[in-house]
Amino acid sequence: MDQTDAVILGSGQGGVPLAADLARAGKRVVLFERGRLGGSCVNYGCTPSKALLGAAHAAGRARAAAPLGIHAEIRVDFPAVMARVRSVRDSFTSGVEKRLARAGVRVIRASATFTGERTVAADGVSVRGTTTVINTGTSPAIPAIPGLAGTPFLTNENVFELRELPRRVLVLGGGYVGLELGQGLARLGSDVHIIDHNPRVLAREEADVSQVLQTSLAREGVALHLGRDVQHVAHAGGNFTLALDDGSELQGDALLVAVGRRPNTAALNAAAAGITLDQRGMVEIDEQFHTSVPGVYAIADVAGQPAFTHVSWEDYRRLKDILAGGDRRRDDRTLAYAVFTEPQVGRVGMTIDDARARGLNARSVDLPVSQIARAIEWGHDFGFYRLVVEVKTDRILGATLVGYEAAELVHVILAHMEANSTWRVLERSVHIHPTYGEALPSLARLLLKT
Repeated sequence: MDQTDAVILGSGQGGVPLAADLARAGKRVVLFERGRLGGSCVNYGCTPSKALLGAAHAAGRARAAAPLGIHAEIRVDFPAVMARVRSVRDSFTSGVEKRLARAGVRVIRASATFTGERTVAADGVSVRGTTTVINTGTSPAIPAIPGLAGTPFLTNENVFELRELPRRVLVLGGGYVGLELGQGLARLGSDVHIIDHNPRVLAREEADVSQVLQTSLAREGVALHLGRDVQHVAHAGGNFTLALDDGSELQGDALLVAVGRRPNTAALNAAAAGITLDQRGMVEIDEQFHTSVPGVYAIADVAGQPAFTHVSWEDYRRLKDILAGGDRRRDDRTLAYAVFTEPQVGRVGMTIDDARARGLNARSVDLPVSQIARAIEWGHDFGFYRLVVEVKTDRILGATLVGYEAAELVHVILAHMEANSTWRVLERSVHIHPTYGEALPSLARLLLKT
């Protein structure tokens, strides 16, 4: 067995920079990765999905330009679209490999298993690290629907291998993965049906966010089957048949399963190392990422952190500071995230219901996107902006933005929140006309009237 300074399990967006930084600082670092280097984001998530949406939304915007007097005939070369998606993905993966090599990280391409406290083995290699970091991430959760197992269904881990466009696509799940990929495939030419047991899409968001997206998807011809459970799946002759709980059936050439995530801890044999998992299989950690074993840490979604790449990357920065004697915490920054549908959803901080549930005296104001000059001029006038503030202190508690490029715009609110700014600073700001950002001071000025 080899002794080393640091063992990193998983090459996600937290593990890779941490391994590289430690190695460049002169530490002996061993990183285990059972799959493609780069983790979910690079290989199965952000990178390929947004490359796909780059093409899909270009086609969708062109089709939606008729009200502006632009009439386009769109021809989608799906094999070329997917070849580009895989090329972008593979270039990012190659970049991760080169980064680790340049830093001097020893990479073991195998599934790691704990054999004792801070001792890991794989592919004939056994190492014990002074510091061990678990960054193994999550995988698609597969529901126990009769008939599903053994069928050639798709998940975010293999959908990007498609070479031909499925004529009819059935999507299980109305969360952000199901909506982004479902709308993307619809804009590329598939007939898409989305099925979810919840009564609305994006069920964890505010109800009017769901309503805007449901209206937008329906306008594009995406069929929504909400409040429905799938009772049985059948596959024969290249065709999927879903039996729903209302007695109806849906048929498609492809089935995409996007109902949630499960932690990648089953193969770790955590018990052998004394590492405690919670009821979901997540690694239990304290506020500074310590597991139940001294010297062993866990970061990102395998430890129950919000499943976003930017959170994983910030966890790397947090843990690096902690290892150097700092006092960072797992939730010491304002959380923002986005859904890359069209219209986009940009979220930061608390909703009004969140604030009141915490006992805060809060209020909110809304501005329809249809009242923004830039949105009218560009024909992207569907959605709304919402700001949540605390009455006593005037501090900004959160925002919900639904509209064109809301994922970019929400950073304005994020910056104000990180700076402990108030809505009055935002209100008196002079933003450029005509921009979408110009509407944010206008949104804050509504608080002067309430």
